[in-house]
Amino acid sequence: MNKFLAAALIIPFCGFAQETSTAKFPDLNWYNADNKADNLFGTSVDKAYKELLIGKQPKKTVIVAVIDSGVDINHEDLKDKIWVNDDEIAGNNIDDDHNGFIDDVHGWNFLGNSKGENINYENYEYVRVYESGPKNKDYESAKKQYEAELDRRTKDRKLYADFEEQLNLAKSIIKDKTGISVSRPEDLKAISSTDDRVLAATAFLQRRFDAGFDEESFKNSKQRNADFFERYLNLDFNPRKIAGDNPEDINDVHYGNPDVFGPRANHGTGVSGIIAGVRGNGIGIDGIAANVKIMVLRTTPDGDERDKDVALAIRYAVANGARIINMSFGKSLSPQKQFVDDAIRFAEKNNVLVIHAAGNDGVNLDTVESFPSDLYLDGKRATNFLNVGASDKHNGTSVAAEFSNYSKTRVDIFAPGVDIVASDVNNTYSMNSGTSDAAPVVTGIAALTLSYYPELKPQELIAILLDSAADLKDAKVEQPNRQTREKTTVPFGSLCKSGGIVNAYSALKLAEKRASAKH
Repeated sequence: MNKFLAAALIIPFCGFAQETSTAKFPDLNWYNADNKADNLFGTSVDKAYKELLIGKQPKKTVIVAVIDSGVDINHEDLKDKIWVNDDEIAGNNIDDDHNGFIDDVHGWNFLGNSKGENINYENYEYVRVYESGPKNKDYESAKKQYEAELDRRTKDRKLYADFEEQLNLAKSIIKDKTGISVSRPEDLKAISSTDDRVLAATAFLQRRFDAGFDEESFKNSKQRNADFFERYLNLDFNPRKIAGDNPEDINDVHYGNPDVFGPRANHGTGVSGIIAGVRGNGIGIDGIAANVKIMVLRTTPDGDERDKDVALAIRYAVANGARIINMSFGKSLSPQKQFVDDAIRFAEKNNVLVIHAAGNDGVNLDTVESFPSDLYLDGKRATNFLNVGASDKHNGTSVAAEFSNYSKTRVDIFAPGVDIVASDVNNTYSMNSGTSDAAPVVTGIAALTLSYYPELKPQELIAILLDSAADLKDAKVEQPNRQTREKTTVPFGSLCKSGGIVNAYSALKLAEKRASAKH
């Protein structure tokens, strides 16, 4: 059975839906914990505040640009941490600060138009490249990816249909013979029939419920698979007409709108909460950096982002005062990579740090491409770019998350990225796992460090974060592998450049030591 479908139908459902309180979540804020004191392999953020920063005043509020799906700027645990463009008057439909963006009070939405219409879904980049035809240099790669995913989703669709048929048959047998409608495990307890067909149907449903099956999750998984045919893999699906620009022309910049929330801000709201959720207020979660403001740049739909939007968002962030940019997204092809390269170089020239999620395919990035990346088309490498893998909450052989991408040369450091509770839209909270959650942990620690040592350049800050990482170079761990889940033991040092997990306490101590040495 396909691994995606297996997860939907067999593996016990252990996720958490959106909650208005964080009370139900285990190990809340574990990414802030200390490995020795708390027995959770966090990043010692709380220890740093208690032992190193007590009574010490930050020198600067750091602007962090979150390039993502949008952010709920009114969230109870984030609303006081949102960047405000003081030179812009909200809602007057005038570009008051003459930066080319009308009413950009909190950032910009590159997935919309001036009428307030927004792009929600997009197809995948390899679908767009495949649709463009054989003249595209990436056509063969795109064709291979498209056909493989189409085949996988077609098989999944049949599996879903077959299972649903069995499910409905079992429920109808019980209903016809006993009058009982089954939708929950509790409903089976009322069945007392000795009919062989009823007994078989009851046993079938009991096995599914015992494995964690619930109808809502099944329906959502089935619909998600259907979305691949309707949107993500649909060669005729073109929502870009909403924006009205030419996505291949970097000079065509008059599009978008100031709606930084957008239609689906869950992902970006979570990322922002990890970085900047208000600490110690008794509400929700404790973010990492107390003295930050989040600049919201919406470029990432449900589907693959466009290179042009990412490039323009980076340029906006740099031009409007961001010191750090968080990018928790990625894709397998980058047809306008030069746009992004030029933007990262612009950030590099202006001393802006770019932090990127390494990806969740459980593959070696030495052999598989993922974009954006630190490797420019001309063969040079960005010196202001950090690529982040995801770690689990307990030290041991499984400390590297099984889904995390890795590489001795292309991934810099690991950070907590499993079972992370973060802010969600409409004053809710949810638990997620991914390098999307690990990257903002590093971003938060980088911003925390920069708020006390604002003179640090990106290269110096990167060196501090890598040199102070919790050292696991020689630790024997299971190499991430999402494809076969085969267990191969390797030194953690083979998974990333630093051979360690980011640590706020150690980073701040090292920053102080290096700052003192300069004076």
